[in-house]
Amino acid sequence: MSRFFGEIRQVAYLVPDIEATMDYWANVLGVGPWYYNPKVPIQNYIYRGQRYEPHNSVALANAGGLQIELLQTRNDVPSMYRDFQRAGFSGLQHFAYWTETFDADLARAEAAGFKICMGGEVGANGRFVYFETPTAGGGVWPGTVIELSEVAGPKGRLFKLIREASVDWDGADPVRAFPDLRSL
Repeated sequence: MSRFFGEIRQVAYLVPDIEATMDYWANVLGVGPWYYNPKVPIQNYIYRGQRYEPHNSVALANAGGLQIELLQTRNDVPSMYRDFQRAGFSGLQHFAYWTETFDADLARAEAAGFKICMGGEVGANGRFVYFETPTAGGGVWPGTVIELSEVAGPKGRLFKLIREASVDWDGADPVRAFPDLRSL
């Protein structure tokens, strides 16, 4: 466990075909059920200080206490995802720490030298930021990065629903729609 942020709560894979990847994880690895959103409603998205309109598809499931995120980009807006792909990578792109005290944890991270590269919001009290990953030589590496994700609102309740659905999952209904965050 990180002494700085606590437990890693999520690992996220950038994939070229999210539907095929959900099928593999559910039917071969037995992980699920998957909650799928073909277009995540990201608000106030920024990348390196500029605003963009990303179109990302996301699927979430739990393997025990760890949430697995599958992510497929559907447009070519600047992002750390695009940087990762252009560098020739696929697979594990980031891991996330969850917080209900986002402002305090973000301030502590920035005071320790973490620099925000990308961020936005998914629902009320659902802010997220991705930090730069510096190299030993002082450059920036487009590989696996750290996300700090606020779970104080509906997004946190969604994550709880996903975790609870995975307990004793029998393989039925392996792909499910995201509920509307406003209803959580």
